[in-house]
Amino acid sequence: MAEGARRAGASAGIEVQTETLPFADGGEGTLDAICSAWGVQPQQVSTTDALGREVQARYAVHSVEGAVTAVIEAAEANGLPTVSDVPLQPLRATTYGVGALVSAAVEAGCEEVLLCIGGSATTDGGAGLLQALGARLLDSSGEQIGPGGGALADLSRIDTEDLDPRVRGLRWRIACDVINPLLGPEGAAAVFGPQKGADPQDVEELDAALGDFADVLAAQTGQDVRETPGMGAAGGLPMALVSLFDAEIAPGGELVAEVLGVQQVVTEAEIVLTGEGRLDSQSLGGKVVDTVRRLTPDQTPVFVLAGAVQISAAELDAAGLTAALSIARGPETLEELSAEAEARISSAAEQLIRTYLSGRAAAG
Repeated sequence: MAEGARRAGASAGIEVQTETLPFADGGEGTLDAICSAWGVQPQQVSTTDALGREVQARYAVHSVEGAVTAVIEAAEANGLPTVSDVPLQPLRATTYGVGALVSAAVEAGCEEVLLCIGGSATTDGGAGLLQALGARLLDSSGEQIGPGGGALADLSRIDTEDLDPRVRGLRWRIACDVINPLLGPEGAAAVFGPQKGADPQDVEELDAALGDFADVLAAQTGQDVRETPGMGAAGGLPMALVSLFDAEIAPGGELVAEVLGVQQVVTEAEIVLTGEGRLDSQSLGGKVVDTVRRLTPDQTPVFVLAGAVQISAAELDAAGLTAALSIARGPETLEELSAEAEARISSAAEQLIRTYLSGRAAAG
């Protein structure tokens, strides 16, 4: 975008000053965006994917005035891309591998964990994460249950005696970009289960098993969080952390914006450009585009470049967006667009800024 804007300025004899800010909303890419802003390199940890296979995953550590924060992108361990080479197994996919990242953060002396949870392949309510940190999830016979959300149907009690005490002292902030409850037609299994390979019967089993997990947690902690907005995110991953550690859930875009200092950048800008793979109604509900618009002063134009634009001009106006342009030159596949994405984005930004500068010149 910045390259295209500068080319447009040069052709009009104007020096266009740009400030670029890689941004994400708590899903995939958030770790890289934050590392870029902090100027730190992510660290690698040996862990397991959602199916228990060994993988290398990354996390980052940053210290400000003695306070040490870890940024963990859960999808590095339990994400859909890590298990894309095999048939999805929605009933046994586990967040256990995310626990190794948390343990590494604890060993690094972190006092706060910023957990980004988008893109998961799991629907286990965070049960595997608890197991990785030392908790024992037991059935009625006192035996540990198996991995995955399906096994939660056998859960009777959670033994936290061997839980790492340092984990209890952590401040948890969970970047979440949805408000779905844990259960029901808008819950974790019903809404997000199918994209993780769940058929209708799997969805029914997972929903019931998550309900069982919620019952056990409520009985042991004295608080029932199943109706709390956001509990259905990432297969219910926040539930265990909120119940046991009083984790804070925050809109992913806003939390990342705070870390990156987005507010100051957009406040000082004459115009703002942002992007989206496919701009549709979901983009206006806490995603990057929505967050950028809300942080930008009302009088400042906000333009969106997207692979596809699937909302009307009226919807754009109602959302406070100035205009949206697609990088497509006609009917094209995702593969075709992806192959030339960088050049297409730069070209679209150049056209947009040419138009903007022309209008500004005409207005004097």
